[in-house]
Amino acid sequence: MMLKTFVQKRRDVTEEELMDYNAFCQLLPGASSTQMLTLIGYKRGGVVLAILTLLIWTVPACTLMGLFSFFPTANVAVFRFIAPMTIGFLAFAAQKAYRISIHNTITRVILIVSALATFLLFQSPWIFPVLLVAGGFVTNLSDRRIPQKEVLTRKIKWGNIWLFAIIFLLAGASSELARKNNWPNRRPLNLFENTYRFGSLVFGGGNVLIPMMYEQFVARPESQRVMQRNPNIIRIDKADFYSGAGMVRAIPGPVFSVATYMGGIAMKDRGAGLQILGCFIAATGIFLPSALLVLFFYPIWNNLKKYVVVYRALEGINAVVVGIIVASALYMMKDLLQDGWAAIGINLGVIGATWALLSFTRLPSPVIVLIWLAVGWLMMVL
Repeated sequence: MMLKTFVQKRRDVTEEELMDYNAFCQLLPGASSTQMLTLIGYKRGGVVLAILTLLIWTVPACTLMGLFSFFPTANVAVFRFIAPMTIGFLAFAAQKAYRISIHNTITRVILIVSALATFLLFQSPWIFPVLLVAGGFVTNLSDRRIPQKEVLTRKIKWGNIWLFAIIFLLAGASSELARKNNWPNRRPLNLFENTYRFGSLVFGGGNVLIPMMYEQFVARPESQRVMQRNPNIIRIDKADFYSGAGMVRAIPGPVFSVATYMGGIAMKDRGAGLQILGCFIAATGIFLPSALLVLFFYPIWNNLKKYVVVYRALEGINAVVVGIIVASALYMMKDLLQDGWAAIGINLGVIGATWALLSFTRLPSPVIVLIWLAVGWLMMVL
């Protein structure tokens, strides 16, 4: 769509520039499609147009998902099949990512190790960044697959990312300070830290963001150790979580807009005003790192891409991402395998049918979501 609109039709950028933007954005954490559109705006009109482009792209989807957070979805029969459908989407994403990213022995080993580690330590938020760093390190131990061909000629000014780093540190410090001192109104601070961290660490787009949110808002609050240390941790009901993770597939725009829904649900018990604030905080937190990284890093991209270490690291990072998606799908699936045999069979059938529809048909995601909503409605009526 970007090629057709911005290259062939409008001629805002050349095909070479668009491909360069795509390669650059794949190296960064965050929402890749959002970052590419932001770069096109940046190229055409500088920082102001880049920010305007970002807002035009994200506001409609965030508004829809924010409104959806006001809709009571828990225990509503029409959403009966949304949870297994969401896992079907993850299974398809894992298969697709496997074909793209797993192509040699080292990436297969990284996939298996990261999948096992993620599944066993899913309630520990540090497991994701540790695995990503480890994956990038391991694939840099050998220079045979991707040898260094160019020599860096100019020094990279790493100071360009100072604002991103300062916000990251301040958000983490203020959130932890609020938790330790038990501030009564600390939830907005915790919510911003959570979503800003997601936007700063997510490689692989929405298919990795959703498992990270599940770990933070659903799995972690179930841990007795976490509850003793932080009884006021942000928690989201499983039914509400799956409803948002499924419905984001039915709307146009970035999957990252699901954070708006999660922010609204996280503040739902505080009244409509604070729920709207939660939607705004989460939307800002999730998209701000993507914008800062792309605008601060792109000016040094021509120098950065001469470092072959970057491409070697990406090989390992992508393998870890596949492992995280696989483990997350299995971890979430176990929630649906705790009912009776009839319910388990239906859930597995929905997961398999969703995967099959995505794999063997050209039905767009919104249509698949509507199909399962319609099936849920028919089951409710009958």
